[in-house]
Amino acid sequence: MPAGALEVEGLARHYGERDALSGVSLSLAHGQTLVVFGPNGAGKTTLLRVLATLLRPHAGSVRVLGSSLPDDAWAVRGRLGLLGHEPLLYRELTARENLRFHARLHGVGDERVQELLDLVGMDGRSREPLRTLSRGMVQRVAVARAVLHDPELLLLDEPHANLDPAAVELVAPLIGAGTDPARPRTRVICSHDPSGGLAEADVVLGLRAGRPALLRTAADVDPAEIAELYR
Repeated sequence: MPAGALEVEGLARHYGERDALSGVSLSLAHGQTLVVFGPNGAGKTTLLRVLATLLRPHAGSVRVLGSSLPDDAWAVRGRLGLLGHEPLLYRELTARENLRFHARLHGVGDERVQELLDLVGMDGRSREPLRTLSRGMVQRVAVARAVLHDPELLLLDEPHANLDPAAVELVAPLIGAGTDPARPRTRVICSHDPSGGLAEADVVLGLRAGRPALLRTAADVDPAEIAELYR
């Protein structure tokens, strides 16, 4: 049987004496979407950062796209796309300059930069410094950065944050599940939206105080169970 996109067993990560994650185990097949629910401080962002190779696990095993973390992190970083709370963009550069910088890191041409600026509706503002743009516009550019190199795995932390409904419609196809059956896109999405998150999910993970409180296929999850995580 081929290895899954994600294989996590007994993952733990702590900050000083506080356990941010403890005993997290899950598996996700290629082309599936895992949606992670939980209140603020539950460990959702920490989990995403471990999967993105930005944090080292303190215990347990983590395999992402067949690579063991942290030892083989170098082999998987170029195959990931991360959209986190921070846009990972340079405020003094323009939107176009930011995307060109990241394009060069991934060996991507300027035509892809232009394509994405058009798709996220930012071509008209692409030559203005990022510091002069609204948070919603910066989020559009961050989405473009995350998908610039057509990653196999997308890690999305509240991807619709700061976006108005029109912008959500623009970015939805870019961070969606994908339409190419020959190259399925795997996603991990951190969400506070039970109905929207469930609609996106194949597998649901609920975290409370860093520990798994719910892990099940989305079809078997009642929205009331998700609401209970926040009480």
